[in-house]
Amino acid sequence: MQEGEHLLAAAEAVALPFYAEPHRAYDNADHVRAVLHTLASRGLLTPTLTLAVWGHDLVYDPRAEGNEERSAEVFGEWLRGQGISPELEAEVRALILATRHTTPPATREGALLVDADLSILGADPQIFAAYDAAIRQEYSFVTEEAYRAGRARVLQSFLDREHIFSTPEFAGLEAQARTNLTHALELLQEKNRPT
Repeated sequence: MQEGEHLLAAAEAVALPFYAEPHRAYDNADHVRAVLHTLASRGLLTPTLTLAVWGHDLVYDPRAEGNEERSAEVFGEWLRGQGISPELEAEVRALILATRHTTPPATREGALLVDADLSILGADPQIFAAYDAAIRQEYSFVTEEAYRAGRARVLQSFLDREHIFSTPEFAGLEAQARTNLTHALELLQEKNRPT
């Protein structure tokens, strides 16, 4: 079994080719490094979280459902090949699946990973706008009308939550995230209005 830093370096090395795929405008290595930095800058980054961050968007096909499940399977298979314990593999898998953002995370580590993954929502408006444009680029195969409708549903789903961020470490991003999401939703709705 690889230990500590060697395992983390190996995880980065095996993950980077996935994150370099040309269709990734946002869900790429820059996003992974931003999530790692967001956790590290708050003193929250653990080896288990590091593994989960590298694995969470390993498989990313915007045309398909189940990317997180496939990411967990591919990364889990690689982890087993490194000789890690079944308990650690299960923990990393659960963390990766938490980034589906469909249900509240079951653990504190899961909540931290989800909040870090969503921290872009609470970024400065210019950074958020660049993220929003990159997401549109990843879905360039979708017609403008269909994209606006789908994206509006996604943005509204975050605004409908009582809290976007569930940990105290990320609660300070809540107000800016709501401002960014509201503005982006307004822009989508403006484009839907007849001129």
